[in-house]
Parts: sequence; structure tokens; C-alpha cells
Amino acid sequence: MTDIDPITAEIIRAGFVSITEEMKTNLMRTAYNLIIYEAQDFTVGLFDADGETISVGLGLPMFVGGLSDAIKAKLEFYGRDGIRPGDILLTNDAYIMGSHLNHMIFTLPIFHEGELIAFASSMAHWIDVGGVLGGTTTDIYSEGLQVPIVKIFKEGVQDDELTRLIAMNVRFEDLAMGDFRAQVAAVRTGETRMRAMLERYGADVVRAGIADVYRRGEELSRQAVRRIPDGEYRAEAYMDDDAVRVGERIPIRVRVVVEDDVMTIDLSEMSPQVAGYFNSGATAGRSAAQVAFKCLTSPDEYPINHGSLRPLEVVLPPGTVVSATKPAAMRLWMTYPMTVVDCVFRAMAEVMPGISIAGHHADLGMSHTYGVDERTGRFFQFYGGPQGGGWGATSLADGQSATMCINDGDTHNAPVEVVEAKYPMVTIEEYALVQDSGGAGTHRGGLGTRLRIRVHTAAKLDTWIERTSCAPWGLDGGHAAARNHVRVERADGEVVTFPNGKVGALDLAAGDAHIIELGGGGGYGDPRERPVEKVLNDVRAGYVSPAQARAEYGVVVTGTDDDVVVDEAATAMLRNAHG
Repeated sequence: MTDIDPITAEIIRAGFVSITEEMKTNLMRTAYNLIIYEAQDFTVGLFDADGETISVGLGLPMFVGGLSDAIKAKLEFYGRDGIRPGDILLTNDAYIMGSHLNHMIFTLPIFHEGELIAFASSMAHWIDVGGVLGGTTTDIYSEGLQVPIVKIFKEGVQDDELTRLIAMNVRFEDLAMGDFRAQVAAVRTGETRMRAMLERYGADVVRAGIADVYRRGEELSRQAVRRIPDGEYRAEAYMDDDAVRVGERIPIRVRVVVEDDVMTIDLSEMSPQVAGYFNSGATAGRSAAQVAFKCLTSPDEYPINHGSLRPLEVVLPPGTVVSATKPAAMRLWMTYPMTVVDCVFRAMAEVMPGISIAGHHADLGMSHTYGVDERTGRFFQFYGGPQGGGWGATSLADGQSATMCINDGDTHNAPVEVVEAKYPMVTIEEYALVQDSGGAGTHRGGLGTRLRIRVHTAAKLDTWIERTSCAPWGLDGGHAAARNHVRVERADGEVVTFPNGKVGALDLAAGDAHIIELGGGGGYGDPRERPVEKVLNDVRAGYVSPAQARAEYGVVVTGTDDDVVVDEAATAMLRNAHG
């Protein structure tokens, strides 16, 4: 291996980051559907000749394993000798990438002087890939077009017949083909910039830079793991149901073992794969473990790469809800892994109190409204969300409010103005914090949000909300937060509620609205030990009601609005009575 000096190594490392950021910006600015360019439901990255992660421009942290595993599968399928300059490889195989069929992965090999050096790759969420609308899917075949590992470009020449086949099987050809071109442009940007680096430094120095990136990432991770007490740690939670066996809870169990500088996350006690559409593939299960590991060990010190994950071992047998096998349905693949991450934090809370957080809302808040706009006669599909909720508190600070779930990283909700301009058949009437939704504690959990969407035409509604029964838990005496919730308010005033958060092909009339409330984050520590001044500020801000201030925090307030003050005598009496 060629030696590399620290300055050159850092220049090359920063170059990798710059390349992936440019790929990310390119994709955002050229994509056609707002799930990509506003919500940022995508990931781009650079990978070495073996498919290992060099640098990723993350939209969704949960994609970190999907790209790498897909590249390795493509290498295995074609072999190194079967991949040529100018090829672009495509797949959306759910059981390779671990997620649903809407995720298309484009991969372009990068050659230098005839040698395969790296790959540029992009995974992005297409708004539609065919499949059934509404109701509950129970196998992958009903969820849309499956694209095996193929060469959509062969030595720079696009396969037009295969492209037309894909275009014919989606409902919105213009959007799909626009996103197709955007993803191709993103990986070509990665190739162009990477080849410029190779021309400047040569393949040996660039490979040495890659090795240095891995070495530094690994060192930081191992140092962090060594600071954790050796031992075995467990936690569990549960999901509402799989939308088929309504009311039958799905257990989520994790076991974490720390030994010297290695952490093992054991997911072998997870529930078997389910009949409904909440399964995810093994890549997603491993990615959930990787997200938790990165957050616990080196969340800010160094970007994630292959080396930073070397001290992590994941035990994950096939056939669980996070390692499902064909033909398991996977439309809502992302849901259960969120609670896997939550449970890893819960397991480590006692020995990592300043880093592990209490439970969070752990849901995207997604809804799906679709039909034919009576005013135009055109078919439409509108996705509400992703939506923010509350994060759990730590021993050091309150939880964050209105924040995307842990696995969704950089994703955003689309601006209301953009949504209503593109989808005039809906109005976003409210997007607000929910008072009292954060778990009480010495450090309060973050607040959840309420999203109210009204339709102006007859339509169908799907919602896929989870954790409506398993509340985000508190830690060290902190209280649980409000749970997730969905309801429909008819134009005539009728309110429709549901036994869980899952609604399939529900008829909406013009003027009806659906409301999704995502819960808050759990609290940390005894609420009666929260400083009175902080409780007063929360009441004045509308985060906590006077009733909750009294019942949960033992703080009595009087007055209204900005004139709210603490009744010090009543507060002292109430807190002293508590002990």
C-alpha cells in the first residue's frame, strides 16, 4: 500500500465528501418529484471496488447499507470482468436493498487506466412503481414493478427497450423518467469528479486515501466502544400489528453485547416476518443497527464509512420482520427498524445516560390520498409527510420537538406552499405542535405535531401510522409521551377514529379532512425536579398546559397568556407533598 501523508489524506477525504455533496445537490435540483427534491428521500455515495462505503451524502441514514449491499450484489452477478466503463447498473430488488420497490438504485463503475477503482451510486424514492393502491398487500408481487439487476446503460448506450418497459409500468411516466435522468446525472457527476481526483493524484494515492478514511473511522469507533462498560444489555418494545392480524402486537427485542472494542447488536429474537406490509429485508435490519451504533459511538466526529462500522457485529438470522425473505410484502419497510434503533438506545441508557435518549415518536406520519380530481378529470397521488414528532430527552437536555424520526436523518416535510401549488386538490390547514405531548421529566421530551389535510374532491385515503399503543417511554423516572394517532373529520362534523393507525382505501368526500398526530418524546428524570422556571416558560410557550404543569410537575400557575405566574406557596406545598 502506498504511504500517504496526513495533509494529502485529509484533502482526499474532504474531496470524497465534496463529491457526494455535489451528487446530492445535483439530484435534488434535477429530480421531478417532490419526495426527492423537497423531502430528500434519497441517498448518494461513493464506494470502493469491493462495494464498501467510502462516503455517503445522506438523506436517509437507513439507506447506508442498501447502496453497499446492492453494489456487492451487482458485482457478484456480473463479476468484475462483466462490468465495463460507461455501464450503469439498475435494480430495485427489495431483498437486496432491504426496502420497498419505490427505491431505484443506479450504480456507475469508475475506471482509471482500465482498472475498476470505485462506484458512484444513487438510491431515490420514485413516487410510483405500479402495484395496487389501497388496502393491505401481503406479498411483493402486488407492490409494483420488480427490476432485477440489469444494465440500463451498456458502455454508455442506454437500453431504450428496457427503459420503455419500466416507463409503461408506472402511473406517472413523466415524473419517473425525470427522476431516472436525475439519478443518472448524479452518478455521472460522481464519476466525473472522481476521475478528476484520480488524474490528479493517481490510483495508488487515492486508494491509500480510501484506506486512511477507513482507518480513522475505525479508530474513532473502537475508542468510543472501549469507553462503554463491558456487558450484556437488553430492551424491548412492540408494534401495534401488521395490518392483517389487527390487534396482534409485534415484539421488537434487541440484545447488545459490549466486549472490549467490539459491539454486537443481536436481533435474533425479533418477531418472525409478518403477513402484512411492514417487513423489511436484512439490509434494513443491519442498517438500523448501524444507525444506532453510529449515534452511540461517533455521531459527529467523523462521517460514516466502512471503517467506522468495523467494530460492529450484527446477528440477524433470515426470516424476521427486519430480515424478511421472499415473497414478504415490504411497502412499509422503514417502520419497524425505527423502533429497533429506539430499543438499542433504551438498552444502553443506563450506561450511556448522556448519549442515549428516551423513546421517540418513531414514525413518518405518512398518509396517501389518491383518486381522480373531479375538477380536472386527472388522476392524482398525494403523500402527506414525512412529518416530525418529539424526540426523547437525555440526562443533559430536553428532547427536540417537531423532528424527523431517527432513521430519517436529513429528510424534510415539503413546504405547504409547494404542496398546495402542486396538489391544488388538497389544503394543509394545520401543522402545529401538540400541547402536552412531550413526556414529563427533569428534562422534558420533545413535542409532537398535528397535521390536518383537507381534500376538495372525492378521494381514497391510506394511512400507515404505527406506535399508537406503545408510547415513547421515559427514562430514569421520566414519563412516557403521547402516542401517535390518526382520525378523519367529515365535512358534516362526524369524527371517525380507528383501532390502530392504519387506514386502507377509505372513501373521502370533498370537504373531509384527515388528521395525523405524531407523539412526543419520553421525559428523563423525575418531573418534580424540573426547575420551576423552566416549567413556567413551557406554560407560557404553550408547550405545557397549566393542568399538566400541576399534575405532572407539581407547579401551580395562575393567570393567562404572558401574565402567567407561579403560585409559589401552592407549588411548594404540592412538591413537598410529593416527597
